[in-house]
Amino acid sequence: MGNAYGLISLDELLDILGEPGKPLPRSTFFRWKARGKAPKAIKYPNGTLRFRTTDLDRWLKSHEEK
Repeated sequence: MGNAYGLISLDELLDILGEPGKPLPRSTFFRWKARGKAPKAIKYPNGTLRFRTTDLDRWLKSHEEK
């Protein structure tokens, strides 16, 4: 998963955030993104999104129950 730069694709992110064998729906992700609730993304000129694994870890940690 990921690459040498610590980036993952949208599909990889959806797999991580979903349940085993059932990725998070794209519509849910884009609803979170529109509301500013999704992990930070890098948008390439061709429109594809990539996510830093460090940003994802930080985002997940910020959503842990206390």
